[in-house]
Amino acid sequence: MKHISISNQPLDLSHCMSLVEDHTVGGIATFVGTVRNHSQGQTVIRLDFEAYEKMALSEMGKIADFALEKFEIEHIVIHHRTGSLSLGEIPVIIVAAAAHRKPAFEACQFAIDTLKETVPIWKKEFFENGSHWVSAHP
Repeated sequence: MKHISISNQPLDLSHCMSLVEDHTVGGIATFVGTVRNHSQGQTVIRLDFEAYEKMALSEMGKIADFALEKFEIEHIVIHHRTGSLSLGEIPVIIVAAAAHRKPAFEACQFAIDTLKETVPIWKKEFFENGSHWVSAHP
């Protein structure tokens, strides 16, 4: 089972965990990205996230499908937030659930790494003395 979402509302780890509740899984791995207070030696004030939502959802779905097939997981959740986020807020949550821990960890890492490389979601960092867009796709 996969659950993919892009929202301008706060993300909820408890809700994401509830989506993978299943007595067949013994390992659940999570990745929770949070807005930190520094980047490139500067103080971060906030982050803004924008997405080409239709394409982003499609790409997130492909990531989830691949993870379900390759890593022998039962469930995967990929939620991303858009809009303006303050320090400590959560822009991304990924949850992978499998019978055993190793596939869950591997799927979770694959999903966040691939999301950052391929999904059209852009981040703008705001500092005390300016801002800039972060190149998400090298």
